[in-house]
Amino acid sequence: MKKQIRFGLDIDGTVTSPETFIPYINKHFNKNITLSDITQYELTPFLNVTDEQFWQWMKEYEPIIYKNAPIASFFAETLRGWQNDHHFTYISARGNHLLEITENWFNKHKIPYHHIELLGQHDKLQTIKKHNIEIFFEDKHDNACDISEECNIPVILLDTPYNQDPIPQQVIRVKDWKEAAVWVNKWINKGEPLS
Repeated sequence: MKKQIRFGLDIDGTVTSPETFIPYINKHFNKNITLSDITQYELTPFLNVTDEQFWQWMKEYEPIIYKNAPIASFFAETLRGWQNDHHFTYISARGNHLLEITENWFNKHKIPYHHIELLGQHDKLQTIKKHNIEIFFEDKHDNACDISEECNIPVILLDTPYNQDPIPQQVIRVKDWKEAAVWVNKWINKGEPLS
């Protein structure tokens, strides 16, 4: 029998499509931005608004956006291929007040999960250690680098225009979940990271 692996997964831009916010941003801020325009994680420079104005907008629209978020390409099929053998903990920077919306979204889309932890911040290191996560999936560049180095685990970085900085050896850049599945299945079968 295969060893059960403890997967850790970010949600926004990793499990959900990285384009999720764009239609809402374009409509509200009267922009015409595409994903390829977003070359950094911080959105306020593209919108010509203050952090305070942006977060006020987020507070109002987050529940609607998260409720209707599209799934990242090939994610659902990939995870269902692993669901009988492995353990899934979702660790997100979303605030905990969004837990019910988040769980409803997972249930609606029949996405397997064992635990969802919404931290309300981007620092996930302690939570990853607490849950003994063995591999993590992320879209935020600095998170991926910090997690791989601090937790000494492989981190799969889902490729986006906003995470193009160089990456350390234990961060594996993949173009989509199909490519992630190939790497992870080889890693599971070998029992050791591939470079």
